[in-house]
Amino acid sequence: MPRLVVAAPSSGSGKTTVATGLMAAFAERGLAVSPHKAGPDYIDPGYHALATGRPGRNLDAFMCGPELVAPLFAHGAAGCDLAVVEGVMGLYDGAAGRGELASTAQVAKLLRAPVVLVVDASSQSRSVAAVVHGFASFDPQVRLGGVILNKVGSDRHEAMLREALEEAGMPVLGVLRRAPQVATPSRHLGLVPVAERHADALAAVAALAEQVRGGCDLDALMALARTAPPLSCEPWSPEAASPAFEAAASGRKRGGATAYERPVVAVAGGAAFTFSYAEHAELLTAAGAEVVTFDPLRDEALPEGTGALVIGGGFPEVYAPELSANEPLRAAVSAFASAGGPVAAECAGLLYLARSLDGKPMCGVLDADARMSERLTLGYREAVAVSDSSLAAAGTRLRGHEFHRTVIEPGAGSAPAWGFTHPERRVEGFVRQGVHASYLHTHWAAEPSVAARFTGAAAAWTAAVRDAAAARP
Repeated sequence: MPRLVVAAPSSGSGKTTVATGLMAAFAERGLAVSPHKAGPDYIDPGYHALATGRPGRNLDAFMCGPELVAPLFAHGAAGCDLAVVEGVMGLYDGAAGRGELASTAQVAKLLRAPVVLVVDASSQSRSVAAVVHGFASFDPQVRLGGVILNKVGSDRHEAMLREALEEAGMPVLGVLRRAPQVATPSRHLGLVPVAERHADALAAVAALAEQVRGGCDLDALMALARTAPPLSCEPWSPEAASPAFEAAASGRKRGGATAYERPVVAVAGGAAFTFSYAEHAELLTAAGAEVVTFDPLRDEALPEGTGALVIGGGFPEVYAPELSANEPLRAAVSAFASAGGPVAAECAGLLYLARSLDGKPMCGVLDADARMSERLTLGYREAVAVSDSSLAAAGTRLRGHEFHRTVIEPGAGSAPAWGFTHPERRVEGFVRQGVHASYLHTHWAAEPSVAARFTGAAAAWTAAVRDAAAARP
């Protein structure tokens, strides 16, 4: 599998611009391009998917463990001609206080992939050689294969940069001039997701492809990608990873046999709920669920036969008035949760289940109120399930990620969802009947039993509703 890792000395250097543009430019050549993102970010993979027509996938060595990085990569890249991995932060930046863990450099080493360094050259000339030399020599196991210079101001500026890098023996694989017309709008948590600006995002991706095609040596980049040696791992498989849910929880006896049904797991989508990992739906399907999406901004009812709800991350604070105005769906979610239906809510889902968000009525499932805050809560967490829930048995350990500018009061219910053990110790989230609601984003590939457990809860709920309906006169 030819593959490249696109990295940078620091955030803001242009990794997303270059990685997305490369994906789109190679896809335009008729190649099947597999898009990947190092770290937990949900937003960049949306642009990657738009550029390639394939799901953007994350490679996070903290949440999933280093041992799963290559297998998850191989799963996503199966059948493709080229894989492009966008890095996170600076090349050597990882989980705080954990050395290289979860850094782009670690991902590159685990994938045995050459690295292309994107350098913001806007305020330097010969010094660029010192910067690149430092990054190339810092860890000999990281193979820096070339540089793409970003935000170059003029032909003269380009000539000085090329001369300096030639002296350092580092190939220049591309030069991109300043191009504000392809800038992607940002707000409090990063880029505006694709789902909120699909037409504009399509135009931006097309412009990025044109810019990269005109400024980068695609043939040289492909040749570099082909130098990556074979990976020795087996691809990750949701079917192999997912344990079957228990018959006692998912079926009922009929003449000595157990009748299984595929429970419907309804997953929130649309512009307000855009944060999800592709592997979650794959694990639910492998565990026996029928995954159906719904849009809380537009749909006034839950999908027919809903046996469980997954309400992931996103930007409900941006759409609070519209979400609040959809009273029929809020009532349906409240009724489902109040009756004991299984619900897994992360971050945005937590806010949607609250009594209110910035003063706007939400579903009222939780006796808590949420609001925007000036403070950004960001970082990896190590967590243990405090209470038995439809998602996790008490004692289940997972690593996750918090990323929000909101607060919810209280921050935990009488039965908390998680106890954080690192970097600080505290309890967080809510478990109530079938509801598991928390700020913590998790990656279920690290612990596939949660998908199987949740599918089992959905099947049990579906069977109970069916039996109750059959018993009515």
